[in-house]
Amino acid sequence: MARAVELWVGTYPAAGPEAPAGTGEGIWRLRLDPEAATLTGELALRTPAPSFLATSPDGSHLYAVGETTPGTVACFAVTPTGLELQARVDAGGGSPCHVLVDPAGRALYVSLYGSGGLAVLPLAPDGGLAPEVLAAGGPTQVLEHEGSGPDPERQEGPHAHSATLAPGGEVLLVADLGTDELRRVRVRADGTCAADGVAAQLPPGTGPRHLVVGPGDHLYVVGELHRALHVLGWDRASATARPVAVLPLPAGDSFPAHPVLRGAELLVSVRGPDLLARFAVPEDGARLEPLPTRPAEVSWPRHVAVVGGHVVCAGQGSDEVVALPSDPTGAALRLTVPAPACVLPVASDTGHGAPGRAPVGRRG
Repeated sequence: MARAVELWVGTYPAAGPEAPAGTGEGIWRLRLDPEAATLTGELALRTPAPSFLATSPDGSHLYAVGETTPGTVACFAVTPTGLELQARVDAGGGSPCHVLVDPAGRALYVSLYGSGGLAVLPLAPDGGLAPEVLAAGGPTQVLEHEGSGPDPERQEGPHAHSATLAPGGEVLLVADLGTDELRRVRVRADGTCAADGVAAQLPPGTGPRHLVVGPGDHLYVVGELHRALHVLGWDRASATARPVAVLPLPAGDSFPAHPVLRGAELLVSVRGPDLLARFAVPEDGARLEPLPTRPAEVSWPRHVAVVGGHVVCAGQGSDEVVALPSDPTGAALRLTVPAPACVLPVASDTGHGAPGRAPVGRRG
């Protein structure tokens, strides 16, 4: 049987990140036990609008954006009993919605949806925020951007929605929902960054949100606004991506959100119809084939993660986290969590882990 695993879950205030406190101001710790067929958990710590989470490479620290204006970034030490706040600093702009940790633990890269930039916060060797970040009270770099798109409500300016390392690990790709671009950012040896133009220009009105790297150096980019999945081929020599295919996602009043790979299958959470779009991924990574969709069994599945034999969905609209077994005939496991927005497995090598949105016009 699969081993029990633990998860961090970040939340998003039900009334929006600028609303008074009420629900969705905390980080939860969950335990998924496939053998016992249970999903349990509790609030680990209250913190404002922690809509996206990441861990240090060794799992000793947890980082959370505070998706407010002005935005914040918090660093927590993972202890045997939970989380301990070490520092909370300014994010360098409004509405930070995504945080990526450099694989070598050199820095955090924070996407600023509201102001459109990418903030760089160096880390100390122990996983805490570096002294220069603490001294400045925020990032040591903010790479700003300009531009817009054809959607007057969602693309009036740049809106960095996520950052992903391109194949090779030397370039960050910033998915800019507002400008329909994958912005290219060079990563220096010390983890700091330099803006380097545009790696891919997507069709007007695409609204790139999140992406994942697939086989054969292919990128699978979710277009939130025009409801399509873009397959791009990455060229390491030129650090550019070329279009390979465009695959439709469920149309109508739908808002595609997060892609995740599960073996030879790609899953994309789609809010509105509240389902998982599915695609078979061949060995070369290029010719994806649509598969029957699967209900997400939650409302507004903002984020998903593959955890052992389960797909775990954060149902922001239904205040619950659900773990769907690989076998679609199996029973889903559920837990009530206020406005969950991000699901992240707890690292096990710290000694503290288990063995082993909203209407059109709003972000979310």
